[in-house]
Amino acid sequence: MASPLAALIQAFKHLPGVGEKTALRYALHVLNAPSHEVGDLVAAIRRVREELKLCSICYNLTDVDPCAICSDPKRDASKLCVVETPVDLIAVEKSGRFRGVYHVIHGLLSPLDAVGPDDIKVRELLQRVESGEAQEVILALNPTVEGEATASYLADRLKRKGVKVTRIAYGIPMGGVLEYTDPLTVTRAFENRREI
Repeated sequence: MASPLAALIQAFKHLPGVGEKTALRYALHVLNAPSHEVGDLVAAIRRVREELKLCSICYNLTDVDPCAICSDPKRDASKLCVVETPVDLIAVEKSGRFRGVYHVIHGLLSPLDAVGPDDIKVRELLQRVESGEAQEVILALNPTVEGEATASYLADRLKRKGVKVTRIAYGIPMGGVLEYTDPLTVTRAFENRREI
């Protein structure tokens, strides 16, 4: 195999979820695509690397500071949703149900991986809450061991600041089947049940 093609395949394999076959398909697509499409892809990658930064308020990815969400006067700044990553923020935004603001902590506490509160945006979250605008902090962290530990840690620290702390509900997804649902999800579904 020609070394430039092999190098491109290797580069694509570094992307999450991309194995050998997918990397080969991507590389062959780039090879056969019109020059302007390849140029657009290269330019888009370059722009992302050069122009995106973290919002100085919520730590979401943005090309302007503060980001569009933080600077939107129609957003309810009294409701602050804490998420792990910008991808999680996008998932909440896609629902169209949350009209508050966000704080991206960029990771979860994981003592086994030597990730402590100083390694993620916990200090910044606590300082933001101390400013007094947030009345409710909604923890929207994944229900993993690390997510649960981080939520517990944050809830303890945030309650000391006198702010209401809530957690998004977890349970059986729409279209899900009980038979194939893991025990933790079933447990959460029962814990978070509500009257109809």
